[in-house]
Amino acid sequence: MILPVLKLGTLALKTFCKPIANRLKKEAGLHPRYRQFIINIAQANHRFTTTVQRRIYGHATNVAIRPLDEEKAVQAAADLIGELFVFTVAAAAVTFEVQRSSRSEARKEEMRIRELQEMKQRDEELAKEVELLKRKLEDPEKLVKGRGLAGLFNSRHGHVFQDGKTNST
Repeated sequence: MILPVLKLGTLALKTFCKPIANRLKKEAGLHPRYRQFIINIAQANHRFTTTVQRRIYGHATNVAIRPLDEEKAVQAAADLIGELFVFTVAAAAVTFEVQRSSRSEARKEEMRIRELQEMKQRDEELAKEVELLKRKLEDPEKLVKGRGLAGLFNSRHGHVFQDGKTNST
């Protein structure tokens, strides 16, 4: 019952974080200090990706890389921030789900261990009971051997005890 509700909640969280990411993108270009910060991030990201692409394609990497214009940098940084927000929320949801699943598995394993211990205890108790029944079975066998085969079928005579005395009824 709880699992489908939890999965639905995770999906709803991912769905709700997209408009929040869009709002972050929109607000990113409005605040002057924040705007300069994200422009610097976008320029660094542009230099890094351009250098990596040049290395992949075998081009020279020691050339000057032209910076992005301010509006493209703001848009690129806003997209990056929005995607990072969505990714972070998704990663947090997956981490939560994995932890919940591992706790569930740990509880199941604990129950299995407890059941095994109970089964071992019952097995030991049954072994003791079987041993007791074997001992109880040996006592009548000794009495029968002491009286002989005829004494087993002759119930009118008293019981013969080990010392040779009889008990009449």
